[in-house]
Amino acid sequence: MFHSLRYSALVLALFGGMTVSQAQQNVSQPANTYSLEDCIRIALETNPQVKQSEITVQTNGNTYEQSKWQRWPSISFSASQGFRSGRNIDPFTNQFVQQNVSSNNYQLGGQVTLFSGFQISNNIKFNNANYQASAKDLEATRNDIMLNVALSYLQVVTNEELIMVAQRQVDASQLQVERTAKLVEAGTLAESNLLDLKSQLANDELSLVNAQNNLESAKLNLKQYMNMPGSEVINVVKIPVKDPTMQAYDASIQEIYETALNNLPQMKAANMRIEASKINIDLARGAGMPTLTLNGGIYTAYSSAAPKQRFVGDGTGNTTIDVPSTTDYVMIDNKQVPIIQRVTAPNGSIQNFRYFNQLDFNRNSAINLNLSIPIFNNFRTKYNVANAKLQQKTYEYQAQQVQLTIRKNVEQAYIDMTNAAKRYSATANQVRALQETFRVAQVRFDVGAINSVEYNIAKANLDRANGNLVQTKYDYVFRTKILDFYMNRPLSDF
Repeated sequence: MFHSLRYSALVLALFGGMTVSQAQQNVSQPANTYSLEDCIRIALETNPQVKQSEITVQTNGNTYEQSKWQRWPSISFSASQGFRSGRNIDPFTNQFVQQNVSSNNYQLGGQVTLFSGFQISNNIKFNNANYQASAKDLEATRNDIMLNVALSYLQVVTNEELIMVAQRQVDASQLQVERTAKLVEAGTLAESNLLDLKSQLANDELSLVNAQNNLESAKLNLKQYMNMPGSEVINVVKIPVKDPTMQAYDASIQEIYETALNNLPQMKAANMRIEASKINIDLARGAGMPTLTLNGGIYTAYSSAAPKQRFVGDGTGNTTIDVPSTTDYVMIDNKQVPIIQRVTAPNGSIQNFRYFNQLDFNRNSAINLNLSIPIFNNFRTKYNVANAKLQQKTYEYQAQQVQLTIRKNVEQAYIDMTNAAKRYSATANQVRALQETFRVAQVRFDVGAINSVEYNIAKANLDRANGNLVQTKYDYVFRTKILDFYMNRPLSDF
């Protein structure tokens, strides 16, 4: 990932440069022709690594959202069905019975944490930091994929232009062979001159074939990044790149480095993990603090051993009546007179005691406040805190490594841009000089002042210089755009 930092600018640079040309191409773009935007879109949509990173972000996002719900009470409902035979305890009366008993138990309960050493709030912060860091990792992963596609796309464009240069060389050699052949037939030039030119034409044709092969290899590499079959035919939209102006870059290495630190997703992800590790220390400490929870519930039960009928008061008060005893009496005048008992009972009636009536009758509720104070837990809290501090140090060192890598890449990119500018300037001067040399050699060869060997040397030197100029042009422009990327600048101007 870090190795690609200095090249990531190619993506945005290429996007910017193609804006105008793509608008024109989209109207009548040939079949199987792809712009850079198309290639990157297809690569991102089909790349398994990107999809895995997206799943990681979604998973961390779900973890973060779920942790916020830990502030709320947890509620649960449970139900059970039981059957007992023989000597049992009746769940309704708690008395021993000698019969088969079936029973149901229902419970609706809830619990809320009032205090747990700030672990809930710290866990929310920790999960949020991990979520944000994974999002930055995804951004960096996408940059890597986009980088590889952009470099492959660039190789295709470069090789297409090199084919055009090679084709011009072949055309020029072919014209010279045809012209020399006529002069040989007329007896003006020796046949050896024609043979030398035909040899040069063969070399130029070989260079053209090599350029075509290089183009096919570059296209295959691009199709592989796009996860397309190698047999599929593709063409790319050419990116118009102006000749470099060779002006000095308007920012120092330190300015580029500081701007890159504030914008690159790798650096942001590393800093977020440091923050997460600090929160993790508080989480480890919180495990050694008291925990206060509040829980409660509503309970009810049913038993088949319960009576099927029972007296139910109607709430209208009590009634007092005299009830003669059927067993107790007194003797008055040798007569048995029943003892009268005065009984007061609530008003009501005998009613059927069915399933739901019993559940309603057995309903009860409870609420509890629980305090848990850890006294000794085998020093788990102590060593968990120590390990969390070591984890923080690890992330700090990783962040330092990211900084060093960014600085190294920025410095290397700046030097590469400077060297590319020197190479392009020298190559451009070489081309101009060799063009004049070849022009003179052409004139002298036409009048017979030099032989075909000297002519072919002059032409070969110019051909090589033209190919080098194409490569150094793209190399310099794109290395400049790399610095623009680090500076977080728009990259649409080519």
